[in-house]
Amino acid sequence: MTIALDAMGGDKGPSILVQGAVEAARELGTEIILVGKESLLEEELARVDGKDLPISIKNASQVVEMAESPSDALRKKKDSSVRVAFDLVKEGRAQGVVSAGNSGATLATAMFILGRIKGVRPAIATLVPTLKDPSLIIDVGANVDCKPHHLLQFGIMGSLFVKEFLKKESPKIGLLSIGEEGSKGNQQVKKAYDLLASSNLNFFGNVEGRDVFRGEVDVIVCDGFVGNICLKLSEGLAETVIAMLKNEIEGNWLAIMGYGLAKKAFTRFRKRVDYAEYGGAPLLGVKGTAIICHGSSEPKAVKNAIGVAHNLASLNLADKLEASMSNRKDILRII
Repeated sequence: MTIALDAMGGDKGPSILVQGAVEAARELGTEIILVGKESLLEEELARVDGKDLPISIKNASQVVEMAESPSDALRKKKDSSVRVAFDLVKEGRAQGVVSAGNSGATLATAMFILGRIKGVRPAIATLVPTLKDPSLIIDVGANVDCKPHHLLQFGIMGSLFVKEFLKKESPKIGLLSIGEEGSKGNQQVKKAYDLLASSNLNFFGNVEGRDVFRGEVDVIVCDGFVGNICLKLSEGLAETVIAMLKNEIEGNWLAIMGYGLAKKAFTRFRKRVDYAEYGGAPLLGVKGTAIICHGSSEPKAVKNAIGVAHNLASLNLADKLEASMSNRKDILRII
């Protein structure tokens, strides 16, 4: 299994990405192709002593900047690192792509090069920690404007992802809304509720924002506008809680003593709420494996994202999604 890494994307430059690739190759045994400016990547690979690992380099002369228009990047930068990475998948030389670069450009390039599953609106999915097992939120940024049947598609794709990746036989699906009753929400959500309720999915019903981290459902469905706000709010809250605890402990000797006794518990808590543990967010609905990472990803997040890409490609999840959606004649008729 070979994964192509867009080694020029992200906020922190190729050094972080190459370090993450080296850790993935060492710990997971994954073959990796670093895509980007060859001379620079060779220097970085030598710096972290990664030349004896199953890592190769594919030159790409252009870089898509984080603030660049996805359409401009797709049209004008045909030798960008993210595009060359997807070309490698299209050619069969890699089985998945990981990128921490411009997420819009990654999404657009994936759909252009790999193609999307017929009749399906691709969506970004991400795992979040809960009081129980992790839950999947879909969509978290690919589609800011959705129709009700798109939310039904997200539920179908999310259900299959959880079934295959998390090994849950009948995942519970929840629809994010402002109340538990099916009559609550805007017109989009109320119509999506009816579609989900009449489907053969294990539909739990509406879930509110306060329910997201309780773990009562395995998949939380929403449009990308709401989902992205939910995700960013969650990340910010986790960071703030940790900072608040640190501020309360510092300078208080009783608190410091208590922290010493509870240090292992705090360490486990920090690990549970750390997005880096989940690596990156799969792009579901395209004909291949694509993982979108946080722009500020550290090496651990990159390593784990490569691991997720490896696992999803091994599961042939994209093919299973395509087969599942093509069999849903009820879905295709309303698109």
